[in-house]
Amino acid sequence: MSSVQRQSSSGSDGCVVDDKKRKKMESNRESARRSRMKKQKHVEELTVEITRLQISNNQLRQSIDAKDKAYSEVEAWNNVMRAQEKELTDRLRYLESIEQTFVEFSGGFDENMNGMAEMHDTMLNPWQIPYSTQPITASSADMFLDWP
Repeated sequence: MSSVQRQSSSGSDGCVVDDKKRKKMESNRESARRSRMKKQKHVEELTVEITRLQISNNQLRQSIDAKDKAYSEVEAWNNVMRAQEKELTDRLRYLESIEQTFVEFSGGFDENMNGMAEMHDTMLNPWQIPYSTQPITASSADMFLDWP
């Protein structure tokens, strides 16, 4: 450093050193300016990217919310359908038990009338007994003999 100071103090050589120093400082300033501009451009690009990503994020959130709502509606409808299926299954079992009881006590269905099943008359006319009635043979006097 002392040799540089001596050279700068001695005449024309001093101007050359000052000129080099000045050019170096200008070059450094220009480099720093370019660096700041590059950094500012990068920050602006990142800001644009942030804005784009925020918009995309909001759109995705709206899409997710819409799909969640649709899922909830489908799930509710599915629960309704399951309840109806259970109710109809219970009704079917009940009707099948009624049919089974009818088959056990009446002997089933008769096939006629264009292939449609028709119930025996005993189910249609319950006041008519399907078996023959036999008269009571005991006399009224015999009925009360064992009466206490």
